[in-house]
Amino acid sequence: MTTPLIEIRDVGHQFRVKSGLFAQPKRIVAVDGVSLSLPAGGVLGVVGESGCGKSTLAKIILGLIEPSAGEVLIDGRRLDGLDRRERARLIQPVFQDPYSSLNPRRRVRDIVGVPLVAQGGIADGEIRRRVDAMLARVGLDPELGERQPAELSGGQRQRVAIARALVLHPRIVVCDEPTSALDVSVQAQILNLLAELRRELGLSYLFISHNLAVVEHVASEVAVMYLGRIVERAETETLFRAPRHPYTKALLASVLTPEPGLGIPDTELGDTMPDPANIPPGCRFHPRCPAAIDRCRSDAPMPRRDRRGLAECHLVEMA
Repeated sequence: MTTPLIEIRDVGHQFRVKSGLFAQPKRIVAVDGVSLSLPAGGVLGVVGESGCGKSTLAKIILGLIEPSAGEVLIDGRRLDGLDRRERARLIQPVFQDPYSSLNPRRRVRDIVGVPLVAQGGIADGEIRRRVDAMLARVGLDPELGERQPAELSGGQRQRVAIARALVLHPRIVVCDEPTSALDVSVQAQILNLLAELRRELGLSYLFISHNLAVVEHVASEVAVMYLGRIVERAETETLFRAPRHPYTKALLASVLTPEPGLGIPDTELGDTMPDPANIPPGCRFHPRCPAAIDRCRSDAPMPRRDRRGLAECHLVEMA
């Protein structure tokens, strides 16, 4: 059996947040018992509403925060057992906002070269050669390396962020909403660039987004998160064609359509957003689920796996 490139085993993470000077800290459950795997060359999309735990999961995988429970393995090795240089050679991020993820005081060439400098032992001339080659590979003129981020467009800045992520030739790239801060006309260019680079360089992507249309376009498999849990996971075509969890169905129903006369779609989820500081008993989706039954209010469903994927829902168990 082939070892997954990324394996996440029962990972959880909680935050404690103070709401007042004398108030007791609140426990925020960001990620709760998540298990995932990503094969070499694959693209796993992780979707869900804001606050569902997607970005926290990404930071755990990148080693930016320590999980409260569970473990992350990269190519069969525990992430917390790798030193920061080795970790950087294996996995790199592309963040959401190219306006804030690039140092505005530094030249583009210096920004892209930071990972190489951090590795140590690489001559200045070699760093410049690799940086210029990577800028060209992401579709930028190496002469732009002398400019600062403020002199570039949003799409160019995100290409710089991608060049910085790839200059060490990592095996895994964690893309956390990499196109949401860009104009729609630029989003397609960045997505096509990411797909091209994956094919050319043999990359694997963990692609985090709330945009279902983007995930459908780039991912080979999709995991749906709700209040820190993976409630459904399946191959992309299967999940979009025949979703099984009520939350997945609601997400897909919320996608706007250009067809005139249809108006704003009704997801039947109501106006109340989920609160990670107040996880409901039973199925955590039941307060918003139009199909909830009595069992949903008291018993937490167990994940059910079959040939179609995974779903965490009593109704799926009964089907």
